[in-house]
This record gives sequence, C-alpha cells and structure tokens, in this order.
Amino acid sequence: MNRALYVAKTGLEAQQFRLAAISNNLANANTYAYKTGRAEFNDLLYQNVRQPGAQATLEESSTLPSGLQLGTGVKAIGVQKIHTQGNIMVTENQLDIAMDGKGFFQALDQEGNIMYTRDGSFQVNQNGDIVTSSGYLLEPNINIPIEVTEISISRDGGVFVTLPGDAAQNQVGQLEVATFINPAGLESIGGNFYMETTASGAPNVNNPQTAEAGAIIQGALEASNVNTVEELIGMIEAQRTYEMNSKAISAADGMMQYLNNNT
Repeated sequence: MNRALYVAKTGLEAQQFRLAAISNNLANANTYAYKTGRAEFNDLLYQNVRQPGAQATLEESSTLPSGLQLGTGVKAIGVQKIHTQGNIMVTENQLDIAMDGKGFFQALDQEGNIMYTRDGSFQVNQNGDIVTSSGYLLEPNINIPIEVTEISISRDGGVFVTLPGDAAQNQVGQLEVATFINPAGLESIGGNFYMETTASGAPNVNNPQTAEAGAIIQGALEASNVNTVEELIGMIEAQRTYEMNSKAISAADGMMQYLNNNT
C-alpha cells in the first residue's frame, strides 16, 4: 500500500475520533457537573532508514545531524476528563447541593457498589431517604423525617432539619466527600457517575472542608464545565484537518494514477 495513503487514513480516523469527543461535550453542555473530555493522540512507530547521529562518512568524526525517519501516522490513545470547577447555578431548592472545590458525592448502585458523582440534584424517596435524581441512595444514608418544615445543609456537610413546634435545628446526617489523587483516572459509567479504578487511586473520604475536600453550597448546582466556544473552534479545526487528510489521499491516488499511466 502507498505509504501516504495509509498515513492520511490514520489522520482521517483521528479526526473522526476527535469530532466524536467534541460532539459528546457539546451534547452535555447543559448536563449538571459534566466534565469535558479532551481527545488525545500519539504518533505511530517510525521506520528508521537512517539513524540520527549515524556515521556520515568513513571518518569516525563525521556524524549526521539528523536522521531519515518515516512516520506511519497517528492514533487516538484516550479521552482525558478535565475536572475543573463548573459554574455555580443558584436554584434555591433545599436539596440541590453544589460542590465548591475538590471531591465527589457517594451513592450506592443496586449491587451495593459505591459510585461517585458531582451532580448534587438530590431528592427524597418514598422512605424519606436522600437519593440521586436516578434514585440511588446517598452514601452514607441520610433520612429526612416526613414532618420537617425546613432542611438546612451547612458548608461542612451537616444536614439539619426543623420540626413543627421546635425552633431548634436537629442534625439528621453528615455528608461525606471522596477525593482522588487522579480524578482523570475515574471510569465514566453514564448517569453522571464514575467508578474507582487503579488509575484513579483509592478514595480519600472526609467531611467537606476538611483535608482536600471542597465546601458544600446548598440551593445551588454545579454546571457543566464545557466551553462551547472552544468546542466549536475545535470542531472547525477537526473538519479542516479532516479535509486536508482527504486531499492528501486524493493527491497520493492521483500520483499513483499518473505513474500507472506513464510507465
């Protein structure tokens, strides 16, 4: 196969991959606490026709300042999640909680496995337990009495309720926050949830505002950190790069046709 055709083909595949990552970011521009994904690439192996620093002549003191290395293209190696802080949107809903700083809320799936999320749009189920918008129990479990008149959540994660006829607030639970040494290594499983992996490291669970854990903001939600302007610029770049690689394929094909027609 013509080398230029193969190299340009890898370029087409790389830009298709990049466009898919950009499309996912734009699709989730309004998803609570969504973290943008950045497509990353590596160049492929090189064919070393002549090694850099090789002897240029029979004289040992004469060496080549550069080599003759022919690349074989590019490949996608992953999509890195960028865990920067999203904007805080005020909702004034008592069970909407935004994380200001590092950390993830914990929830239990149906098998009892711990999942992690930054989406703080919590609700109460039929038993009075605080759950995620998907119905998963918060970990540790916090139960809200049915007769409460007000729910108050402090910046350090304390959950307090006011009961009828009682002016004092009663604490019914404590929010805990999990932090990771490498949050980009978490596995995205959909539904605004992540799972722990070897790359992320083990979670460090603390109360908010202790260690590296961020603070809690009640009555607010964290918005997506997708910058739509940057994503649109990246989409245009991917489109133009795709077109250039396509033209390289056309040029290589034309050269081969010329060679076949004139030999």
